[in-house]
Amino acid sequence: MSGLLALLDDVAALAKVAAASVDDIAGQAAKTTAKVAGGVIDDALKAGTKAAGAVIDDAAVTPKYTMGFSAERELPIVGRIAWGSIRNKMLILLPAALLLSTFAPWAIAPLLMLGGGYLCFEGAEKILHWLVPHDEAHGPKGEPKDPAHLEESRVAGAIKTDFILSAEIMTIALSAIPDSGFWTEAMTLALVAVGITALVYGSVALIVKADDIGLAMAEKGRLGLTRSIGRGIVRGMPGFMKLLTIVGTGAMLWVGGSIIVHGLEVLGFGALGHGIHDIAHAVAHSVPENWTGFVAWTVTALLDGILGLVLGIVLVPIATKVIAPVIGLFTGQKAQH
Repeated sequence: MSGLLALLDDVAALAKVAAASVDDIAGQAAKTTAKVAGGVIDDALKAGTKAAGAVIDDAAVTPKYTMGFSAERELPIVGRIAWGSIRNKMLILLPAALLLSTFAPWAIAPLLMLGGGYLCFEGAEKILHWLVPHDEAHGPKGEPKDPAHLEESRVAGAIKTDFILSAEIMTIALSAIPDSGFWTEAMTLALVAVGITALVYGSVALIVKADDIGLAMAEKGRLGLTRSIGRGIVRGMPGFMKLLTIVGTGAMLWVGGSIIVHGLEVLGFGALGHGIHDIAHAVAHSVPENWTGFVAWTVTALLDGILGLVLGIVLVPIATKVIAPVIGLFTGQKAQH
């Protein structure tokens, strides 16, 4: 995910270089417009990269909502969830982020740390579930049996889950945007919202239809190679889904931990961040010079992830035994995760 977004960032940089060659012809007005647009795209790509952990989690979580439906309903369900995600981001979260940036910028770091804590909780809970499996179903008990009502229930649940993940993404993106004008921030956040939604749900659509595509290739392919690839896709999808879940869990812990470290530094508690920095660079200086940057980044990410796991383990009983029952008192329902 980070590599893809970094590649897009390079493409945006090349686009700005190309735009510069047209500036002499287009005049100063076009030059200014190109710079603003290029800056917005650049900021959006960097902000989207910072939100990689939540993005991967979103892509890993969503396919389960199409389970149990006919193949003809899979893409429409993904499309409905994607449209709900766009509404969440554009109509609620984007205006809220702009208001926050304008009137309460001091609250961004604490809210970001709250989202980071949620990512740590999510990652740690998944790991604990793998280590100590339980019989609790992933979906709500007593789901309607009628396909139409079941679809409505699943889509509504997916959009609610997406709202939480989208709030994390938009808050992370807002914190990554350099100080700029109101409209530049608005355009950047809008581009992040649309781009990440298209990326996540486009990927989800490919994932949920991959087995059908592979089966069609295996059965109807004219070439032996085509049929072999189709069979490989069908056999490989269960393993791929497991790998996606593992990568998503690791990314959540890494991003969540790094958000907590950065938030503490912003609030004036930089000892933890400085300690991680010193350890990473001490390890990096023990390897050949060509590898120092990669090793420093890897060690930093690993330590951030370990911090995220420890914090998440601490948060699991707090969230499940205290916060969830309190929420249940107000909603009148037993909270389920």
